[in-house]
Amino acid sequence: MKLPKLKFPKLKKPTKPQVKKFVLHAFIILLGNAVAAAAAGFFIVPHGFVMGGTTGVGIFIRNLLNGDNEWVITLTVYVANIALFIIGAIFLGKKFAVATAAGTLLYPSFLSLWTYLNDIYVKKNGGPIAADEPMLAVVFGALLFGLGIGLAVKIGASTGGTDIPPLIFHKFFNIPVSLGLWGLDMSIVLMQLFAGVSLEMVLFGVLITLLSSFTIDLVSPIGSRKSQVFIISKKYREIREMILNKMNRGVTMLHGKTGYLQDNTYVLLTIVSNRDTVKLKNEVELIDPEAFLMVSVASEVRGRGFSSDKIVLPKDLEGIIEEEPPKGQ
Repeated sequence: MKLPKLKFPKLKKPTKPQVKKFVLHAFIILLGNAVAAAAAGFFIVPHGFVMGGTTGVGIFIRNLLNGDNEWVITLTVYVANIALFIIGAIFLGKKFAVATAAGTLLYPSFLSLWTYLNDIYVKKNGGPIAADEPMLAVVFGALLFGLGIGLAVKIGASTGGTDIPPLIFHKFFNIPVSLGLWGLDMSIVLMQLFAGVSLEMVLFGVLITLLSSFTIDLVSPIGSRKSQVFIISKKYREIREMILNKMNRGVTMLHGKTGYLQDNTYVLLTIVSNRDTVKLKNEVELIDPEAFLMVSVASEVRGRGFSSDKIVLPKDLEGIIEEEPPKGQ
């Protein structure tokens, strides 16, 4: 008896640009998590400062236990990140899980490594870096932490941890992600008072949160500002449908004319969150690698879908465009 042959789907061999892009993104994610963990491991935790995020939760638990074992912080970050990752995967889907998996494990791993190296430094030098200059440690710690997180967010990666609850609240209650992050981080910092942390150290923690948020906003804006994107492509139909169906965003079609050949065309205009800018660029590149994109920052966006209720778009909008670009004179 002849057994039927099993047919497996053919996998496309990645192109050199795709491989280079993947390697670059992987390096940036690695670097971002390493820098953010270095800020906590070398500057913030050794000086007894407090901060937000899962690291702040670890500091809170360590202080509740009245101990100075830094491994408690690392263990808490591991447990909290994995727990939040599972919750995020349940409520935000598989795509979110894939994008967040690296940050969930990389950050606590680097934190463990930098804590070990810092212990060696302290034993050799009798104190942490900038032991006599706490303000220097605050500034460098906050700037490095913001730089690390900003690098990861800039390429569309999630750092996991306390990013996840605000994303869930945004999905189900339309609460702005930036507001949720600020509220959660500030709550973690202020609750340190209940673990016996001095008011001075908590105020340092507030300053660290403010400075790191400012740095993240400079490296990769994630606040109230949005990205305004103009797209010029011959495949405007496919790109329009992708924006409406996949990105769940509105799009305006402007009449335009190319400068060289003077061909009539449509110019697509859309507004997306800064977190979704990278995703939009990648999706457009998949449809038309030769598409022309212009991305700028819109300082404020108001209207349907942003400051008021979002429009529920039909799932299938294919074939709605009947009109061709206007003919030239």
